[in-house]
Amino acid sequence: MNKLFLIFVTIFSLGVLSTCFSRFNKNFDELNAIKKTINIETLVQDSTLNVRAIELIKKPQEFLVYLTSMGEFGVILPSYFIKHVDSLKDRPFYNHKINLSNDSLKLNFRAMGVRNEKGYGITIGNPAMVFSLDADLEKNNIVYQENHPNVFYDSMEFWNDQEGIAIGDPTEDCMSVIITRDGGNTWTKLSCDNLPKAKEGEAAFAASDTNIAIVGDHTWVATGGKTSRILYSPDKGKTWEVFDTPIIQGKETTGIYSVDFYDEKNGFAIGGDYTKPNDALNNKIRTNDGGKTWQVVANEKGPGYRSCVQYVPNSDGRELVAIGFKGIDYSNDAGDSWQHLSDEGFYTIRFANDSVAYAAGKGRISKLTFRE
Repeated sequence: MNKLFLIFVTIFSLGVLSTCFSRFNKNFDELNAIKKTINIETLVQDSTLNVRAIELIKKPQEFLVYLTSMGEFGVILPSYFIKHVDSLKDRPFYNHKINLSNDSLKLNFRAMGVRNEKGYGITIGNPAMVFSLDADLEKNNIVYQENHPNVFYDSMEFWNDQEGIAIGDPTEDCMSVIITRDGGNTWTKLSCDNLPKAKEGEAAFAASDTNIAIVGDHTWVATGGKTSRILYSPDKGKTWEVFDTPIIQGKETTGIYSVDFYDEKNGFAIGGDYTKPNDALNNKIRTNDGGKTWQVVANEKGPGYRSCVQYVPNSDGRELVAIGFKGIDYSNDAGDSWQHLSDEGFYTIRFANDSVAYAAGKGRISKLTFRE
């Protein structure tokens, strides 16, 4: 009888301890769960605005520049730039915008790159034109033009003050890649002899101007569509190889829409199918070997289709923000789990520091402030 009683007490005690540990673990997990808030401040609001290309110029002072689908070039200046102008001194910022389109030339910009104080933008469609950008309308110049029925450039980025790259859909049997080595004054298109061959239905998306990621001399280019891969160059576009990815692909609307690298080894890509924006199947992938191999993360969990993903600066590659027309999402464990921060829709985002970013999309440009 005593033995049976002791056995009963032991089993009961173990059950209680198990329940306690379970509750403790649950509470511990809740304490360590992602807890991030976001404040969204609208800087520019205009129903005709459609912005997929924004960049921060940080020298000599930090300010935001952007391009629109209607051929407009905008500069958002903080208050200290305009405090000497009485009519503007009470504004927190000033939006200076010029239109590069005219009656005979209707421009649509989806990509831009900046180097120190100078910016360049490239149009989609035929003809493709690279503009040297200036706040003075008369000083904007076309420095490259390409005529082809299939020409369509998607993204632009600079390695340094002298060297930059833009990528686009194939006009032959490879992705279109143009490069400058003289600060943007001239651009040269790479021969398909020097690039991996494109597969049928492989192209890129002009959704957020983040198809290109650069760390030092290393460059990663994301393709999408029926085939979605990573083109990689270790030497600023002189040589190239290509890596397969497990992201969803097979249709013209599927694949990688955005890629970012925190360092030479750790990268993240996001996309999906914009016609099925809530579907999170195989739409988030991660690499820790410089893009050679990729793994699906948070499969069928977290955000569905998103057009842009960026690492949070100074986060040791742990923090990510994904953005799209269905909202804003945040991860603090390199993409394994996600917190939905807002339903506010944007197309693209750029970080100023580890707590402030700027986002743009349809109808507005906003300042995002992230807090614990």
